[in-house]
Amino acid sequence: MSRPRILVIKLGALGDFLMALGPMQAIRRHHPQAELVLLTRPPYRELGAASGLFSEIWIDPAPRWNPVAWVRWRSRLRRGGFDRVYDLQTSERTGGYFRLFASDRRPAWSGKVAGASHRHVYPTDHRMHSTERQRAQLAVAGIDDAALSDLSFLDGDLAAFALPERFALLIPGSSPDRPYKRWPAEHFGTLAAHLSGRGITPVVLGGPDEGTLADAILSAEPSSLNLTGRTDLGQLAALARRAIVAIGNDTGPTHLVALAGCPTVALFSDASDPAKTAPRGLDVRELHEPVLADLPVEQVIAVLS
Repeated sequence: MSRPRILVIKLGALGDFLMALGPMQAIRRHHPQAELVLLTRPPYRELGAASGLFSEIWIDPAPRWNPVAWVRWRSRLRRGGFDRVYDLQTSERTGGYFRLFASDRRPAWSGKVAGASHRHVYPTDHRMHSTERQRAQLAVAGIDDAALSDLSFLDGDLAAFALPERFALLIPGSSPDRPYKRWPAEHFGTLAAHLSGRGITPVVLGGPDEGTLADAILSAEPSSLNLTGRTDLGQLAALARRAIVAIGNDTGPTHLVALAGCPTVALFSDASDPAKTAPRGLDVRELHEPVLADLPVEQVIAVLS
């Protein structure tokens, strides 16, 4: 007898993908003999493979308005031989994928699209956190043990960084097209000086294009360690397990270090709603100011005390 084939769909940003790993792990536990196929975006191919959950990883073609691309994608989906689909993205596009199957040959479908066999309906203007929303979605499909994402599979070698005994992680960046989600680098610099005065080395994390943010922090506190552009996801998880605390904007690395177990302070402006998108972890605190530049450094320091 052939093994069931199950498609799991998760696109979105890094933080969204990381928080969906808990539901994905629950799906694997519920279907221990199934072949799980992940449909995701290119940046998460390696992360999906490292999780050990999936037999195959497909990259979403994002057909958009190209009719030929939609026809090709429909053909591939139908040839996939899927018995069930868990749509953890629940977007208009992934709802459209449901309609690419012939009505009499659709796999069982977990999602919000009309006609799904295991439909989870929630209001458009909801303030439900994505973890609770996906937990409720899976419960409709008979999976009641979805938990926080277990990132124990992520690890990395830190030997090259010559880390001090006591250090804190600073995450001053965000998506390049959403700079209003950033607490000013100068504020991070003042915070870095405070941490250094307490014998805690600030370690600045970020992508290769966030070096200027690190430069501003090091200008204020030269003892800071600049690791921007030098870490992969495994090393971020390893750093999180050793750090005293992390302070970061609403961005993927902040979600990662929180899920990896680091006590985390997440900074929010009105650009995103912490009720829906705040990091999850064993020890996460949130600070919100409509315009992040108005969030005083003293308020962040008070939370750390």
